[in-house]
Amino acid sequence: MCGRYASSRRPEDLAGIFEIEKWEPEEALAPDFNVAPTKEVYAVLDRPVKDAEDPRPVRQLRTLKWGLVPSWSKTPEGGARMINARAETVHEKPSYGRAFTSRRCVIPADGYYEWVTGTGERDLEVEGKKKRPRKQPYFVTPADGSVFAMAGLYEFWRDKTLPDEHPLAWWVTCTVITTEAETAPLAVAPEEGPRSLHDIHPRMPLMLTPDRWDAWLDPSRTDPEDLRTLLEPPPHGLMRAFPVSTAVSNVRNNGPELLKELDGPEEGTLF
Repeated sequence: MCGRYASSRRPEDLAGIFEIEKWEPEEALAPDFNVAPTKEVYAVLDRPVKDAEDPRPVRQLRTLKWGLVPSWSKTPEGGARMINARAETVHEKPSYGRAFTSRRCVIPADGYYEWVTGTGERDLEVEGKKKRPRKQPYFVTPADGSVFAMAGLYEFWRDKTLPDEHPLAWWVTCTVITTEAETAPLAVAPEEGPRSLHDIHPRMPLMLTPDRWDAWLDPSRTDPEDLRTLLEPPPHGLMRAFPVSTAVSNVRNNGPELLKELDGPEEGTLF
């Protein structure tokens, strides 16, 4: 799954990486080394600009709230629970189906945090059953230092309790698509501990390599079966993982020190 990630790149840098045509400087977000659900996050999307004469889709960098609220929801309260959508079933779930065919985005990150799960806990999670708290956190990031581009969906929700002109009348929310974690060896693994992403957790965010960005963002592609071909996991051997401080477990902690690589797991944690 993906429950926390780091996003420290400036919008100017993201604009260059993703060939952004439009972004609003006043919407710039501060670097965030502990992005948690319900926070405002960056998302890249292709969409016509409102009230523009040209109807063509424009590559935009937008700020969205992490935690998808379907357009048909009566309240936004369930958004905090809808931070992830499973690649295997996203096309058939009522909460995600419409967004999958018409409102796809890329959520850029430095990498994501995952808490190592013991064997028994992993079995319970795979079965969809409740498990015990996680232990040692690891940071997972591309081994070559490139952007970690997570496949995502976004949705619009109208708060009918507010007038049209109210700035909070419309919510724009997003979710991260996840897939089965790689069992192949990491490109760079810690000296002690997990040797693959699956050793850390059975799920991982679906990373899109640059050759898939345009196809994923293209709003003219609406056929579910065609789109499902874009949900294949990335090639093996692109990622590295390393243990970080358990301070990241507290959402109030934030700063580049959270990404400091530890020599090994902290005392008293798994691995």
